Amino acid sequence: MAMLPKNLPRPEECQGAQTLWYDKKKYVAINFMVQNPKDVEVDIQDTYIVLSCKDVDDNNMYNHIYFYDKVMKFDSQVKIYDRSIHILIRKVKENVAWPRLQKDANLKPNWMAVDFENWRDWANEEDEGMAEYEQYVEVSVTLPNRLMSMFEGLHILRSVALIHDFPFQMIRDIGSKKGGPPAMDDLDDLSD
Repeated sequence: MAMLPKNLPRPEECQGAQTLWYDKKKYVAINFMVQNPKDVEVDIQDTYIVLSCKDVDDNNMYNHIYFYDKVMKFDSQVKIYDRSIHILIRKVKENVAWPRLQKDANLKPNWMAVDFENWRDWANEEDEGMAEYEQYVEVSVTLPNRLMSMFEGLHILRSVALIHDFPFQMIRDIGSKKGGPPAMDDLDDLSD
């Protein structure tokens, strides 16, 4: 059995705080869900974390977690809120995904779960970004060609209309618009 830290001994009567965690590129985020936490003590070491506190009903809450991989204990943040204790800890190996929070894959405490609301598959994020970039490049290359073909089509339509002397005023005036917009009187006389 692993030796517990001496500064945060485990109380005789205690329970584990509901723990939600998620992985980020450089950090691991842990949320201990405790209603109105008080007497909060957190011990973060390179390979484990210990949380000891009391909840709104004065129940002793105690969590001891051995990390999947090493962390930088001095590069961490602890924020205490009304309903949770949020801890952000920097990983030693950045850009390495953690498949679980705990070192031992066989240990699955009922008070620990993945925070899927905040979880992102950042390992494939770069690939997705590259796909978006390639789509942008494709649009930026093909769009001018499509616009040019549209304008060429209008030019051909205008030429055909002029050659065959179509009576359609709008087709005749494509590209050579003179004067302002038509007045209401122009719309009344359809005999032209």
